[in-house]
Amino acid sequence: MAEGSVSIAEVESSFQKFAIHGDTKARGKELNGKNFAKLCKDCHITDGKNVTTTDVDIVFSKVKAKSARVITFEQFNQAITELAPKRFKGKSKEEALQQIYGLIAGKEPSNVGVTKAAKAAAVDRLTDTTKYTGSHKERFDDSGKGKGKAGREEIPDTSGYVSAYKGSGSYEDKVKNA
Repeated sequence: MAEGSVSIAEVESSFQKFAIHGDTKARGKELNGKNFAKLCKDCHITDGKNVTTTDVDIVFSKVKAKSARVITFEQFNQAITELAPKRFKGKSKEEALQQIYGLIAGKEPSNVGVTKAAKAAAVDRLTDTTKYTGSHKERFDDSGKGKGKAGREEIPDTSGYVSAYKGSGSYEDKVKNA
């Protein structure tokens, strides 16, 4: 192997990471067309000029078995060997292949963990109780914990009487006297 070359094991490890990407049943031995295209995109093999997504699809179809929907690592190597001279024009096949391997080695699908909860600054700002002003400020203690009902000044009167009624609480007396 040429100096500065990448070990096949590193490339195979990347191949396996892409092979299991998005497929819970995958064992990492075979790569489907979608993940092959993703590998080419994430590892910058497709550059939109020399190698397009169409090239990637064509090469994938060429190397896979007739009825198969996936390629093995050996077939993957054939596909990469075919794409390498296209991607690195003017280089020998071996040089181009080494450079492609260099692009692939150590990579993994780029959107791993995209579903992490997005920490939006706006939400943090809106839920920071230290920045509350006016009557809202009164509803939280110094630690930022809500005071619940006690934090509200106006607790509604649920006695059943209208607010300005002067004889409130006199009903019991009237019933007894009747």
